[in-house]
Amino acid sequence: MSGLEVQNISLELDDNKILENVSVSVQEDEIVGLIGPNGAGKSCLLKSILGLLNIKSGKISIDNQNIEELDLKERARKMAYAAQGAPVYWPLTTETVVGLGRVPHLNPWQKLTNNDKIAIDYAMERTDCADLRDRLVTTLSGGERARVLLARVLATGAKYILADEPVAALDPSHQLQVMNILRGLSKSGHGVLVVLHDLGHALRYCDRLILLNEGKIIGQDLPDKILSDQNLKNIFGISASRWAENGQSLISPLDVLDET
Repeated sequence: MSGLEVQNISLELDDNKILENVSVSVQEDEIVGLIGPNGAGKSCLLKSILGLLNIKSGKISIDNQNIEELDLKERARKMAYAAQGAPVYWPLTTETVVGLGRVPHLNPWQKLTNNDKIAIDYAMERTDCADLRDRLVTTLSGGERARVLLARVLATGAKYILADEPVAALDPSHQLQVMNILRGLSKSGHGVLVVLHDLGHALRYCDRLILLNEGKIIGQDLPDKILSDQNLKNIFGISASRWAENGQSLISPLDVLDET
């Protein structure tokens, strides 16, 4: 079966079980949200898929090819990673930072080709940061930097995009911009796996949700089914308010439930 497939992987760090028999899939043209409480193993799952953490058991494949058969550059051409926070400390121009996404396609010391420049321009246009081309990335706002880092991811040309809390610490306007970009990428042929804490974004933007808790999959289904009152109570310990506006189902945490 084509797509990004994770089959029964387990992960241990310092003799602690982090993931246990986790299976997920991401297909082209869909955005899959990975949700769960802090410490559930969401970020570790992304890093395991990318090969940044060594799994204890299980299998990970991309379009029917085991990732163990791919070298690092091949993996980077197929999967792109937007890390949580992803600070940039060097005073590089925005265009240079986006251009780093082309590294998996280059040999050491090779200059950017015309195709690389086309890919960079396309990525910046898709993420609405072309006008920031000559700005130093260290001078950008949080929302601007988030778009630039997404452009770097897109510049790789990777079919599958893994994003770890890409809207964390952003104001509401920039959160919506980033989520709209991710949804647009999924609709244009990319498979997107995104870690989210905002249940409203998870319900509104994702085609499917995966609920993870204590390193185990609790459920995978349509967002409205995963975000059931029972799951919110059992996993998050909260109740929620639900309503609809302009045909769109919306949800917001309402209260912490009394554990007694």
